[in-house]
Amino acid sequence: MKVPKTMRVYCPKCKTYTDHSVSQYKSGKRRTIAEGQRRYDRKNIGYGGKRKPEQHKFAKVTKKVVLDLKCTKCGYVIMKPGIRLKKVEITEVIK
Repeated sequence: MKVPKTMRVYCPKCKTYTDHSVSQYKSGKRRTIAEGQRRYDRKNIGYGGKRKPEQHKFAKVTKKVVLDLKCTKCGYVIMKPGIRLKKVEITEVIK
């Protein structure tokens, strides 16, 4: 799906409709020092093999894409909820 580089949407901080720059949200890295991760790593210590069973593979073809909308006036960021798409292409709008 082609998404324009700028969208005119409502900004709750400015309380008006303003131009927002669009980008795709990328999630952060896992923290290796987090308690849950340390517990998971401790459980998997052994002679090279995994002790915990692997999760089953999903049959879904698409992933949910979250869009970040940043207000060009105040810099407030809105996260648009996940839309199920195969591919996202952020393009320049030709008028």
